[in-house]
Amino acid sequence: MPVKPFEVEWSKDEVDPVLAQVRAYPFPPAPEVENGWAYGCDAAFLKRICDHWTETYDWRAAVTKLNRFPQFTARIEDFDIHFVHVVGEAGGKRPLILTHGWPGSHYEFWASIDKLANPSRHGGDPKDAFDVVVPSLPGFGFSSKPSRPFGQRGTARLFNALMTEALGYKRYLAQGGDWGGLVTSWLGYDHGEHCKAIHLNMIGFRPKGGPTSEAETAWLARTQAAMQMLGAYFGLQMSKPQSLAWLGAGNPVGQAAWILERFYDWSDLRTKKIDEAYKLDQLITNIMIYVMTGSFTTGAWYYRALLEEGGLAQIEAGVRCETPTAFANFPGEALYQAPPRTWAERAYNITRWTEMPSGGHFAAMEEPELFVNDVRAWAREL
Repeated sequence: MPVKPFEVEWSKDEVDPVLAQVRAYPFPPAPEVENGWAYGCDAAFLKRICDHWTETYDWRAAVTKLNRFPQFTARIEDFDIHFVHVVGEAGGKRPLILTHGWPGSHYEFWASIDKLANPSRHGGDPKDAFDVVVPSLPGFGFSSKPSRPFGQRGTARLFNALMTEALGYKRYLAQGGDWGGLVTSWLGYDHGEHCKAIHLNMIGFRPKGGPTSEAETAWLARTQAAMQMLGAYFGLQMSKPQSLAWLGAGNPVGQAAWILERFYDWSDLRTKKIDEAYKLDQLITNIMIYVMTGSFTTGAWYYRALLEEGGLAQIEAGVRCETPTAFANFPGEALYQAPPRTWAERAYNITRWTEMPSGGHFAAMEEPELFVNDVRAWAREL
């Protein structure tokens, strides 16, 4: 498997048309209500993002930041898989693969990578260091695009090959949330001979059968109610993703609104605002990765792939991951709230369960210190 160096390269000729589209966007009417987020992306915040995007955001500086860490591509099956690979104080040992989800990107881990690879630079113990590998999901970011939906179990197969064949690691650790949590679960389930242990911040597998306690019944009812209010995106992207693709194509503001709505709904905003949880530049860089690489369409396909791959049926059949599993419960999850531990233990070999004080769905981006500290503590126990 040839591994080739990679750098992000966006030219002025590529970026200028995007900025022109943002400037020319014809904002539709928005309801005059106190909480515009209840109807979708808030109009005032979206306008603020667009102003920052076109007047203040330095896309050249963003490219420099995206090239901060060594990155590569590896040809695996039909894909060129893009990945960051930082060999720090671990010196080629203790590999850890971090997998993102939607609508995030490999950029989610930017504030965590160096702390995990070079802990002594940040006041930590070099014994906690990892070789850090951060791939882009197939169809996302700088990985190549499939010709049709390609799913999570297949992604785990690609990522196992990335770790064992392209990079030569016999054994490795894996972490993930959102789709990354399901990919990581499949790494543990299908590739346990190589994947030593997994760390999740979102539970992917479901146990066979229904709830077995009042706590599980209450959690399931809350989850179903939350999906009714916040999960329309899931139904659309799993059933008719191309309908969304037609709307988003050539429309960077529309793509931004769809992505920002998820960041608002899924982040821990109990004590802070969205622009306090993330910098505007962070949000825009994540959006730009989708816009500049054409990932908005194939990112939506990834939901349909869950059906076509048979993953939903496999999960509901009650597979159990016997690979040692840690779970970090970040309490700001509005839609994907953690189940009771009893529920998770019927689907995973749970060996560690951490209740976090704050943070939400995009844990590594929103609360990098908490995220890094829990990953370090988990690995120490192993």
